[in-house]
Amino acid sequence: MSRVKGGATTHARHRKVVKAAKGHYGARHRNFRTATQSVDKAMQYATRDRAARKRNFRALWIQRINAAVRSVDESLTYSRFINGLTKAGIEVDRKVLADLAVHEPEAFGAIVAQAKAAL
Repeated sequence: MSRVKGGATTHARHRKVVKAAKGHYGARHRNFRTATQSVDKAMQYATRDRAARKRNFRALWIQRINAAVRSVDESLTYSRFINGLTKAGIEVDRKVLADLAVHEPEAFGAIVAQAKAAL
């Protein structure tokens, strides 16, 4: 039987890795060995940061809600506002509340009034 060389398969695998390293600096997007390390690390960061992005956005929403609540009523804090929402039976998530605070201040003010009345 004739011998089979793996050149085409190896070249395709190398090309796939080097293509994934497009945009990386220096040898990281040229050399297969360093490109492999760079792509592996990039995938680790991507996996980790998918969860971190969710935490970051929740923190952003909370900051926006807190600022908006204090601009409507200076004596009301974020935590007391959320407590008032719970007691009033208003089930609106933080993403929607933050969006309302930015784009619909009148509607957000009405929600704040309902939450304060429930306290």
